[in-house]
Amino acid sequence: MGRIVLTAMEEIMGRHGVNAILNLAQLHHLVNNYPPNNLELGFTFAEFSAIQQTLDDMYGIRGGRGLAMRAGRETWRLALKEFVPVLGISDLAIRTLPLGIKIKIGLDIFAQTFNKFSDQQVRLGEDQRGYLWIIERCPICWQRSSPQPCCHLAVGLLEQSLDWVSKGRRFRVEEVSCVAKGDETCTILISKKPIA
Repeated sequence: MGRIVLTAMEEIMGRHGVNAILNLAQLHHLVNNYPPNNLELGFTFAEFSAIQQTLDDMYGIRGGRGLAMRAGRETWRLALKEFVPVLGISDLAIRTLPLGIKIKIGLDIFAQTFNKFSDQQVRLGEDQRGYLWIIERCPICWQRSSPQPCCHLAVGLLEQSLDWVSKGRRFRVEEVSCVAKGDETCTILISKKPIA
């Protein structure tokens, strides 16, 4: 997963941009040396979080948010290539189901994937506002402090995954609570109805 995120960032910022982030984050061991392409848990939450914090420090809150969301979208694209063979989701029958059922099944599969292939812990919920993506152990804001929700990479990733499962529909995706600002969980609210 760490390799996929760094590769996604490289697609957006270039190799020199990622190296600058890694150097500022004091992650010199990752400069031109991304984690291996395997399923081992070798990329720590502290490293992941340091990269996200450095994006905000280097580009400001708004710039960092934009880059993190773009990186999240690109992460989905790259992760799909890597995990399709492992998960067997390329021919998902759910893509022909009604939209609401597709979204629920898709979110469940995504949550299971995170829970299985990373130390991140995700559970799903639902309320009158929409679907809830609840991250109980979040690598993005791990040991960070922020006055506002800061898990923008996760928001971007979810936006792109919903686009894929719904065949191009866009949904409102918003982080409504964040551990970095003192909340119990990082919770991302996903509207039930597409906005486009």
